[in-house]
Amino acid sequence: MKKLILLWIALGINFQLSAQLERKLSTEGQEVDLIFHAPRNINLLTVEPVDKGTLHFAIMHTFGTLDGGLRNLFGIDNGASIQFSFEYGFNDKFSLGAARQGLDKIYNLYGRYHFFKQTYDDKVPFSLSAMGGAGVNTSDYSFLIEGDPSFVNRTSYAFQLMAARRFSDKISVQVSPMMAYFTDMNPIFFLEGDQNLYLALGMSGKYKVSGKASLTLQWIPNLNSDLRNNVGLGIDLEAGGHVFQMYFVTSPALNEQYLLAGGNGVPGEQFRLGFNVNRVFATKRSRMDW
Repeated sequence: MKKLILLWIALGINFQLSAQLERKLSTEGQEVDLIFHAPRNINLLTVEPVDKGTLHFAIMHTFGTLDGGLRNLFGIDNGASIQFSFEYGFNDKFSLGAARQGLDKIYNLYGRYHFFKQTYDDKVPFSLSAMGGAGVNTSDYSFLIEGDPSFVNRTSYAFQLMAARRFSDKISVQVSPMMAYFTDMNPIFFLEGDQNLYLALGMSGKYKVSGKASLTLQWIPNLNSDLRNNVGLGIDLEAGGHVFQMYFVTSPALNEQYLLAGGNGVPGEQFRLGFNVNRVFATKRSRMDW
């Protein structure tokens, strides 16, 4: 009987050690999900992928400046700058998107590639993604004496790297080196500055205040121009399969190129109310369980 009891104790200890080992192996190399709530944080794209076979739809708005006061309902009476975008995940690393911004009637095509993701065991300390895109201005300029700008002169290009880390359950930060190139800086376009190439170092932040809500931050300082920097403060809310993002931002622009060259107001004085609605349509269960 004594030997039988000793055998049960030995088996029990061995089972516990095996279970601990299995738990350790199951978390080794596990990727960190939801560094941000959605593929966009205020205006900037994030490292959050669109899963294979899913379609991400986003509609973005910014209104007039708040300094119009109650008479203009704090900018809402001045109309909204709107961008629609659709992005489809061909696999878990690559997605292709199309967007249309009302300002200068820009159509953009862009692709995102996700090189690697942060893991819980810190063997991969951050996530890294890249975005490349091209756009064309389709506004009607037939009223110009010199005639419409050519198709080539209407084109612009954007490139962005996204490196992000979730430092804790509450805090995530992303750094985004960015560039935008305009073939022709025609003064008729809604752009500021007189250079073709714009460089910036965008930053995004998230501070989670509850299971479904986070405070967010966006800062895009221009590196090679004297234009004002883009600043945004907001809140993300997950509700009913959507991610709603409400924010104050200094620029009416929503297109990646125009975020660098579209001009900004003075932070605190010329903030604009804006909001995004994000929705994913999945043909299978998505990791982004909104």
